[in-house]
Parts: sequence; C-alpha cells; structure tokens
Amino acid sequence: MERVVITEGPEETISLGMEIADELRDGDVVALVGEWGAGKTTLVQGIARGLFVKDVVSSASFILARTYRGKIPLHHLDAYRIESIEEVFEAGLDRYLPPDEGVTVVEWADKIYELIPKGSLWITLEFLDGDRRRITLRRAPR
Repeated sequence: MERVVITEGPEETISLGMEIADELRDGDVVALVGEWGAGKTTLVQGIARGLFVKDVVSSASFILARTYRGKIPLHHLDAYRIESIEEVFEAGLDRYLPPDEGVTVVEWADKIYELIPKGSLWITLEFLDGDRRRITLRRAPR
C-alpha cells in the first residue's frame, strides 16, 4: 500500500496524523523520515491528538523517548542523536520496537532501519514550497 498526500500547512498535517491514529492498534510502529523541519513532530502531534493524548507533544530529540497516555499509550522516539544500533539497546529503547502496549512513532527512523519491525508504517515527509509538504505513507511488507 502506498498513499501520497499533499498538505498545505501544519493544520492539514495534524489532521492527517489524526486520520492515521484511527488506524493504529497496540503493537504498531510508525517510522518517520524527513529533513529537519519537514513536519515529523507536527505529524506526531496529530497522531497524539487522534489518540486523545492531553499532554503537549514536543520534539523528543533531547530525551530520545517519551510516553504519552491516551486511548492507548503513544511512545515517541527520536533517533536523531543515535549514532549506533547498540545505543538503542543500551538505552532500552528496543522494548518499543514493537511495543507490548500502545504504538511507537519513531522520528529519524532511517537511522535505525534495521530495528523497525516488518509491517511497520513508513512515512516520508518532503518539503515542497512554503508550508506545503508531500507525505508518502507506505506499509512495509510483513
């Protein structure tokens, strides 16, 4: 499955995240790929809103992982600062790939490609012009 969506600004990216959240179930992993500022965290905010998370969702870049409580737990990982796969295991983040409960969304997932489970939803965010983004959703084979 592959789907391409063009969003015209952050609110449309959040709306897409809410739509994605409707399809997520316990144990799912969503892998996000895109440059700085492409909208990865904005998409996570939409997923969180769709999962009825009440907390403010911000970039996890400086803490690597954060769990939010909603309809089901949302584990937000950021692999930007990860320099080796061993660091993921040392930090205990592998327990979220896949999670026993809730869903995991990984920003900069291409840095830990080998640990993303088969069947995960891969989402690539690309700049177009202004606030427009091309967002490609692709379910990896199981």
